[in-house]
Amino acid sequence: MTNPLEGLGGEGGFDLNAIMQQAQALQGQIVDAQEKLAETIVDGTVAGGAVTVKLTGTGELVGVEIKQGEFDGSSPDDLEDLGAVIVAAYRDAKSKADDLAGEAMGPLAGGLGGGAGGEPPFKLGF
Repeated sequence: MTNPLEGLGGEGGFDLNAIMQQAQALQGQIVDAQEKLAETIVDGTVAGGAVTVKLTGTGELVGVEIKQGEFDGSSPDDLEDLGAVIVAAYRDAKSKADDLAGEAMGPLAGGLGGGAGGEPPFKLGF
C-alpha cells in the first residue's frame, strides 16, 4: 500500500511545518494585499463628470463630488435624477474596485482552484 501523501516531504509523507509556514506566508500576502486595496482610491464618474464617487479598493465609500450647477436642488425630478446618477457613479466605481481586488487577490487565490481563463472561482467584491 502506498502513502497518498508521499512525495510531499518529511517523515510520514508530508512536512506539516512546511505546510504551516506556507500558509502563514500566504496569510501575510493576503493581509498586505488587503491593506494596499484599503489605501487605494478608485473613482466612478458619470454624466460627463457631473458626479464622481470615490471608493477604496475594498469598496468603502469615501466621497461623492457633485459638480456645481449641474443639478437644481429645488426640482423633485432633478433630485431624483441626481439620485440615479449617484447610483450609476457608485456602480462604476464598484466595478473598478472589484476589478482591482481581483487583480490583487486573484494570484493569491490561485491555489483555491480557478475558473475559466484562470479567473478566481469566486467574485472578490468587498
